[in-house]
Amino acid sequence: MKHTAARTRRAVLRATMPRTGSCTASRGPGRGRRGARTWARANRAVLRLTIRVQEGLQEAVRRPDRGDISTTTVIIWVAAVTGAVLIAGTIAVVITKYNGKLNGL
Repeated sequence: MKHTAARTRRAVLRATMPRTGSCTASRGPGRGRRGARTWARANRAVLRLTIRVQEGLQEAVRRPDRGDISTTTVIIWVAAVTGAVLIAGTIAVVITKYNGKLNGL
């Protein structure tokens, strides 16, 4: 993984560094000013993405336990939500069944 990230970083740095030579050679695949701006915008986006991925990898190395939810916690939450839905459903059924009888109270 580190090898791939380093290769990507080098490629981005090579793409964003100013080149010597004619102007059209440094504009990338597009022609003219609009192509150059599009090429520069794409390079900036790739550079930001590369930096963000690298920061995430460094954070994962620095803090291996990132606070992921354990299986037990998920089971407890599912049980709690299921219980709440069952209780609400039971209340709704009882109110529907005895609605006519409760009107006179």
